[in-house]
Amino acid sequence: MHVLNEAPTLPVTVDDKVHEMPAAHAATVAAAKAPWTKPALPTSGDPVVDMREAIRAKLAYVVGKTPATARERDWFAATALALRDRIVDACMASDQSVPNKRVYYLSLEFLIGRLLSDAMNNLGLVETTRAALADLGIDLGTVEGAEPDAALGNGGLGRLAACFMESMASIGLPAVGYGIRYDHGLFRQSFEDGWQREAPETWLAEGNPWEFVRPEATYAIGFGGHVTMAMVSEGVIRRSWHPAETIRAVAHDVPVVGWRGRNVNTLRLWKAEADAPVDLARFNGGDHVGAVASRVRAEAISRVLYPSDSSTDGQELRLRQEYFFTSASLQDLVRRHVTERGDVRSLHHHAAIQLNDTHPAIAVPELMRILLEDHGLLWEDAWHVTTNTLNYTNHTLLPEALETWPVELMERLLPRHMQIIYLINWMHLEEQGRHGRHDAAHLASVSLIDESHGRRVRMGHLAFHGSRRVNGVSALHTDLMRSTVFRDLHALDPDKIVNKTNGITFRRWLHNANPALTRLAVEAVGEGVLDDPGKLRGLDAFAEDPAFVARYAGMRRGRKEALAAIITERTGIAVDPAALFDVQIKRIHEYKRQLLNIVETVALYQAIKAEPHKDWTPRVKIFGGKAAPSYTQAKLIIKLAADVARAVNDDPEVADRLKVVFLPNYSVSLAEAIIPAADLSEQISTAGMEASGTGNMKLALNGALTVGTLDGANIEIRDHVGAENIFIFGLDAAGVQARIAEPNYPRDAILASPRLAAALDMIASGRFSPEEPNRFRPLTDDLRHRDQYLLTVDFEDYWRAQREIDVAWRNPAGWWAKAIRNTARMAWFSSDRAMREYADEIWRVRLT
Repeated sequence: MHVLNEAPTLPVTVDDKVHEMPAAHAATVAAAKAPWTKPALPTSGDPVVDMREAIRAKLAYVVGKTPATARERDWFAATALALRDRIVDACMASDQSVPNKRVYYLSLEFLIGRLLSDAMNNLGLVETTRAALADLGIDLGTVEGAEPDAALGNGGLGRLAACFMESMASIGLPAVGYGIRYDHGLFRQSFEDGWQREAPETWLAEGNPWEFVRPEATYAIGFGGHVTMAMVSEGVIRRSWHPAETIRAVAHDVPVVGWRGRNVNTLRLWKAEADAPVDLARFNGGDHVGAVASRVRAEAISRVLYPSDSSTDGQELRLRQEYFFTSASLQDLVRRHVTERGDVRSLHHHAAIQLNDTHPAIAVPELMRILLEDHGLLWEDAWHVTTNTLNYTNHTLLPEALETWPVELMERLLPRHMQIIYLINWMHLEEQGRHGRHDAAHLASVSLIDESHGRRVRMGHLAFHGSRRVNGVSALHTDLMRSTVFRDLHALDPDKIVNKTNGITFRRWLHNANPALTRLAVEAVGEGVLDDPGKLRGLDAFAEDPAFVARYAGMRRGRKEALAAIITERTGIAVDPAALFDVQIKRIHEYKRQLLNIVETVALYQAIKAEPHKDWTPRVKIFGGKAAPSYTQAKLIIKLAADVARAVNDDPEVADRLKVVFLPNYSVSLAEAIIPAADLSEQISTAGMEASGTGNMKLALNGALTVGTLDGANIEIRDHVGAENIFIFGLDAAGVQARIAEPNYPRDAILASPRLAAALDMIASGRFSPEEPNRFRPLTDDLRHRDQYLLTVDFEDYWRAQREIDVAWRNPAGWWAKAIRNTARMAWFSSDRAMREYADEIWRVRLT
């Protein structure tokens, strides 16, 4: 029996103009390919004058202000709009022919940060803009500081997506990124007596000058309802979904400009809107609140990133978010393909869809639904197109982070999709039987439905089964995927899992974040380093050159002084730029082991107190990162860091030998200030639990030495920079698994380490929380009896590595040589390299 649905006539988009299909297809495509003629704009021949007048015009005619009344935010908007015009020029002037193949990158996060510096740098207009603003009496740095960070992500997942989008534009790979236009993103973090407090992020309060609203690119997204079935002909069934609720996804486009402005791609973000803004009958009847209830429910989808899933309603909102943006994105790209190519059956030849983690894994049944119901394909044809178009990137091995959804919720919210998932799973399990695999344990392992703790849909399994390629993001992570979470699925298709180690864009994380280091590199090895990261390797020859090392040290001192000023401004804590800046900046999570760093800080504090006259290496411990609002243990770790900081920083006996700082509201722009000033990069996750990391790459690129475990990309960083230029400690992934199998390992580790026992006793005793002596007992009790992430086991080797670092810091020439070699040898970790590998092996896109 074939599963078939008739294909209705749908609107399709070419360059955001709506056409009806079928129509004169050749004429539509010809119109899309027509050459673009740039409007005649006044020009003086002087780029500074032209930019100045463009900014002045935007300020007057778009922002509606005079130079006398304009605020810093107004100057930013005017400058961004003037630059946006030039991005549009670059986009329109580039080759407008329909590419043979596009990449569509679906991600729930795009942590793009501030875009002004990116746009100026990639267009080569930094100094032109600086001079134009100076003519108007305005400082460029002030304008840059007035731009809010785009609240479109949280951590490494979103920053990776942003790097990939910029790199695809820079290497000339046609791509569209798809995500959600969050009103408030995650949250704005502040501290109240050391406790994390969350408030809405208001980045859109005054609009976003970078975006283009595309109301004509709007799609209906359904939820709930029922499915009907009708016999079309003998042996052919048509199913139709009738949603009970429909909302609108409205496109907002942000241009992504590549290096030197040669290519511009698009980040398309979806905003949720109700079909009708108000129920007029209810409003006129006096129910003023109820009249807008459907609007509030609809708009909640694009309101906040990662709503808490600790409640049933929170779980449902997360699933609604994921389906909302996935469905809108697939409808959009399929419509574009049909407009350009005419036949949806060729979608996999001209489109490669990358699912960034399991959040868009619902794409498997949704693309099947679109192909079956909207375009009338047979099941076999739809499955062939789907499994040759979709690809999936896995970012975690932690069971709790591999999404699963209750079957009951899926059946209620997405009934048609559950039918498709059931059929996919039935055919998948039938295939096992045909190959003689009848073992119940095997079938349970590979099934898309987990029956062990209530029936749940395994989204990782669904993405794996529905994709052409599945990739890990570091060599270790990929090997562990094959041997752990996807072991049995991997055995069924040994060629499906491939490795693509993450990378970062050097335009943002070296050129923009650290212009002083970039200038040094250009002077040392030539301007080619700006276009070819591989030329950074030439800095190796200068690692022991006294003149270069002196300039390098001076550059670093300047960045540390700037960060010290930020620390004082935001926390009131004065730190010495001559001290070792020891940095751990990342999402707060137990496996990332900020707690290990804090416990070592307490042990160091005790050691300094015991021997106050010893010549200790001065150190500033700098933390940054947010804890999920419902993650109680992570929020308690932040509070411990704050209480330890208060005790240490106020102790005159310790003075400037040890300071502890937790910078609030960690963001991309704050990272751009911290990373170039960091001396030591803390990458201390439990081995085998961090997929890759990209903060480790950014910090090493800027010359910070890494102290880390053999986890994620730390292994590849060690291999590239040299074992002598990195500080490795602790168990490897195999050692972690072996030690976890031993009974009582926390007790044994604590008994073997008197300094660890003393540090835990001090924390548990209430020394840092005298007003609430038992405050931190949940942390210390967990370490003593459970210690899932092996802090106690790795503590002594971590202490050893830190004291080795103390010694290394006291030899400045040796330290700076290691730092320079880190920068020189990080070229391989460019996201340009990663994108070329994806294009070649996963997306099958030929770059020109």
